[in-house]
Amino acid sequence: MKNIVILGSTGSIGTNALEIIRNKREEFKVLALSGHSNYDLLIEQIEEFSPKYVSIGSEVGYDKITKKFPKLKVFLGREGLKKLGQLLEMDIILISVTGAIGIEATVEAIKLEKRIALANKETMVAGGSYINKLLKKYPKAEIIPVDSEHSAIFQSLLSGKKKDVQNIIITASGGTFRGKSRKDLENIKVSEALKHPNWSMGKKITIDSSTLVNKGLEVIEAHELFGVDYDKIKVIVHPESIVHSLVEFKDGAVIAQLGVTDMKLPIQLAFTYPDRESSLALEHLDLLKIKNLTFEEPDREVFKGLDLAFKAGKIGKSMPTVLNAANEVAVELFMKEEIKFLEIYDIIEEAMKNHTIKDVENLEDILKIDLETRNWVYKNFKK
Repeated sequence: MKNIVILGSTGSIGTNALEIIRNKREEFKVLALSGHSNYDLLIEQIEEFSPKYVSIGSEVGYDKITKKFPKLKVFLGREGLKKLGQLLEMDIILISVTGAIGIEATVEAIKLEKRIALANKETMVAGGSYINKLLKKYPKAEIIPVDSEHSAIFQSLLSGKKKDVQNIIITASGGTFRGKSRKDLENIKVSEALKHPNWSMGKKITIDSSTLVNKGLEVIEAHELFGVDYDKIKVIVHPESIVHSLVEFKDGAVIAQLGVTDMKLPIQLAFTYPDRESSLALEHLDLLKIKNLTFEEPDREVFKGLDLAFKAGKIGKSMPTVLNAANEVAVELFMKEEIKFLEIYDIIEEAMKNHTIKDVENLEDILKIDLETRNWVYKNFKK
């Protein structure tokens, strides 16, 4: 019986993870759950799975949960997430919160040498070099990626040796606005940007997908997770979202992982690896129903987020942290209708130009640069 901690249990990844656990109660026990503001759903999850610990992001939610479950150990806010990362009883922690807020819990779990099922790309974008240093210091800790693209790369890399990798090829759906011109995007509404053609995801990641910033963050994450140079990381648009990513080896073999547009498979694999298990929760791919798989170049002139991420990644040091923080605030301002869609790129670009590059030695450096960048964006762009 493995004790599972789920950070972000009320989001799309978290609810899918609970569906996996629901179908494998003889293997997994929910030790702890966290939610941000959806305390009604979190209360339902507490009633069904009986966790020992819970963290909630809002004081209103904290009051309601502590009142309804007086014997439950309940934590609050960012510090609560950190405490869940310090639970000695856990075997696996799923980090599926959105944004840099997931870094501290990841760090704590590494120090305990636990398995981290990582669905929070910002952890490796903002703090990848520091996280990799920690993994060397605590060698029994392991990160198994949950993002569909990185899980696909992880699985495909098992087919060969790292020294024989020619290219990592990350697929992108193209997002909500694939094929649109910059003029088409000038007056895009938030509701339009949230209509992803293939995936059901949280609001922030859906906006990131529509700008292709999400794919840029995945490029940086792939560099940090797999130790592959940026010149060997390619991005192609694959509208069907069936091929989740590929690895090309130097002999010309291209190994791909295919699957339905569903996050349950990579979640379960992160829980059971190196074993693969059947489950009633998993849907199987029927290629005869798909019929066609197509691929095309991303439009880098319209969707500037991809090249901004490549630039930040190649600069390295503190710049990926700046990219991530500026994007998080820009997306927030767009969703509040304080900026236009295309201004997301402008904010990221200006934040990167404004930043003086620094070395990142520890978690405090990451959090400081993150906060400084956020404050700069708020000061210069918030209405």
